[in-house]
Amino acid sequence: MKRFWKQAEVIAEDGGWGIALDGRPVRTPGRVPLAVPSRKLAEAIAAEWDAQGETIDPASMPMTGLANAAIDLASADPAAFAEPIAAYTASDLLCYRDDRDAALQAEQAAAWNPLLAWAEAHHGIEFALAQGVLPVDQPEPTVAALRAAVLGQDPFRLAALTLLVTIGGSLVAGLALAEKAFTADALWEAVSLDELYQERRWGADSEAQKARARREADWHNAARFLSLLDD
Repeated sequence: MKRFWKQAEVIAEDGGWGIALDGRPVRTPGRVPLAVPSRKLAEAIAAEWDAQGETIDPASMPMTGLANAAIDLASADPAAFAEPIAAYTASDLLCYRDDRDAALQAEQAAAWNPLLAWAEAHHGIEFALAQGVLPVDQPEPTVAALRAAVLGQDPFRLAALTLLVTIGGSLVAGLALAEKAFTADALWEAVSLDELYQERRWGADSEAQKARARREADWHNAARFLSLLDD
């Protein structure tokens, strides 16, 4: 799509904040007004539109993309949208430890145990840990509590949480970021630990590094989206 506007601005919209292009309100792909709950997020979205060149590049508009997902997908049926993310309770990365490399297992324990300890204290639950890749069943109260934590998120936080969990493979890490219990940088290091360890041991692969850089950018975009929701 070619750029057809001169200026993007923030406007009041349905109890929240919208974006207008030369006075015309922006709509989502689902043709719903693009209205967000915080002015800071609306300002960031307007800045993305203002930064476009002659041709619109959706990849350069992560705040807009997450807002569209929140409005068009998560808001339509929050419970259904949240269910695949809640299912990560059964296979959270942080619960699976290497069973062959003692050095890697020690790094996993140092990085991951504090996150699990936070979740256990915050939600009043316990985790079962596995050595290797064979599935381990989590206690029913743990599954129920984390599922409730996911379903309790509003559509905008759900959209960001979905991106965080699918990138990192850890619901615990995603919830920890949503709750501001750890920094985005620390949590990214935690969910990237295995890959970074193997890279240190066996050497770097340029394509793998590029793919990780893209995931890291998406991770921090989701973290920024969450921070902008708080006016």
